[in-house]
Amino acid sequence: MKNSDLQIGIIGSGGRGTLLGQLAHRPGRGSRVVACCDVSPVTLARNRSDYGRDLFVTSRIGTLLRRDLDAVIIATPDFLHEKQALAVLRRGLALYLEKPMALTIEGCDRILAAAARHRAKLYVGHNMRHMPFVRKMKSLIDEGAIGEVKACWVRHFVGHGGDFYFRDWHAERRYTTGMLLQKAAHDIDVLHWFCGGYSRRVSALGGLTLYGHLPGRLAPVKGPRRLTPGAMQLDLFPPTRARRLNHRIDVEDLSSMQMRLDNGVYATYAQCLYTPDYWRSYTVIGSEGRLENFGNGEAGSHLKLWNRRSNYNARGDATYRIPPSRGTHGGADPRIMAEFLRFARDGGATDTSPLAARESVAAGCCATESLRRNGIALDVPPVSAAIRGYFQGQRQGS
Repeated sequence: MKNSDLQIGIIGSGGRGTLLGQLAHRPGRGSRVVACCDVSPVTLARNRSDYGRDLFVTSRIGTLLRRDLDAVIIATPDFLHEKQALAVLRRGLALYLEKPMALTIEGCDRILAAAARHRAKLYVGHNMRHMPFVRKMKSLIDEGAIGEVKACWVRHFVGHGGDFYFRDWHAERRYTTGMLLQKAAHDIDVLHWFCGGYSRRVSALGGLTLYGHLPGRLAPVKGPRRLTPGAMQLDLFPPTRARRLNHRIDVEDLSSMQMRLDNGVYATYAQCLYTPDYWRSYTVIGSEGRLENFGNGEAGSHLKLWNRRSNYNARGDATYRIPPSRGTHGGADPRIMAEFLRFARDGGATDTSPLAARESVAAGCCATESLRRNGIALDVPPVSAAIRGYFQGQRQGS
């Protein structure tokens, strides 16, 4: 590490990569972005403005990986994650990989195996584990505030679904698998974390109930469509007015899945991509109470705990206020990048987990298959004992 700073490269240095790079760029304070790879010349020019004129830029991943690097951030579209992650891990570099790890269970397992084989530090960007309201819920559960966890119910109101997921490549299953993977991966990971186990049997139902019927589609393009600047209309409502959506839409916009975890906990996740509001609601039920969040933290939120018998009790038996946090995603992004940089440099325990990231993909993939097979219940294959042992030895989450 030159000048004691981690030398960091970014693959996919626009969009999400811009934010992550800005958080990682701490010249003289432990880390420095020294190389960027992107297909857009405009993005690379902006990168030079952000990180300095001596920044190395390229449109070729192989060229970037020949640089003298300590760590790499991958923030490209989902369908590129597996191939790019394998290339980085074969170099033995520490890797921050945006979620989801890959589009298939097999792809995730190949990534895990490569990290183990090359003794590379793998970190997956499940930033919701660093959201203050999620961390407080996890703390209360671990303290026994609701007794032994028995069930978890998640409702996900995706208010900007039409703009975030149906105007570009996200709308096509060949690039995403489906929304029970692409969008639900975060929530399944948090659900597993709260419940202390992983899904081993799932079933799901859902369909393309609104966006598939709307007129005014964009003209077909070769390959995955990129979102053009100004394309989103976040104030438009109702969503039936949306136009200029991707030419092909074959992922579901309404779905729900049921899970049985390996520790006997039962869970439900429900998602709608055209609600007027945009937030997640978690309810965790234990042998001695239940816990629920109201709001996700960007503008402050609160948790309510019920642990005494009553009829309708809107106030709950205890309330925990979660103040607003500085930083994107309710303050989670600065925290997760700080954890990655420390892990890349020193190793040690982390709150995120490559194993858990794989399990969220596995549950989402099997649920998507179940949905498309009329809700048939499917077993979720576990990761191999050898791979599990390797990552548990690194103490990376659970």
